[in-house]
Amino acid sequence: MKKFYGQRAYVQSAGVRNDMEVDGFSVAVCQELGIELSRHRSRSFEEMQEWGDDLSQFDLIIALSPASQRMALELTRHFHLDIEYWPVLDPTGLGESREHKLSAYRQARDQIRERMIGRFGAPTEGAAAG
Repeated sequence: MKKFYGQRAYVQSAGVRNDMEVDGFSVAVCQELGIELSRHRSRSFEEMQEWGDDLSQFDLIIALSPASQRMALELTRHFHLDIEYWPVLDPTGLGESREHKLSAYRQARDQIRERMIGRFGAPTEGAAAG
């Protein structure tokens, strides 16, 4: 989001749980578009709230898995905000070789990019579209 739309909106990434750093294949395929993820760390909805992000202050939550959609709905049932579910390929565990795994991750990355552009429009002028 930040690569495409800059500071137009406050964006925070969270998941159902925080059990690992960002996957190396995700880092590799995003780097192909000039998006740096190597220092990014995943965090859970609970950690997000503990660190001071009030979910009621967000306008939109985009869930990329049914589990994250359920969690977002549960945590925000008393708030007025939109929750969208974007079904995208889960590339973890797909492919036998490194190239096949990278291909699956590229497919997921491209699905997310297409959904972002469809939802929020063309990237901000000066931002790289990849």
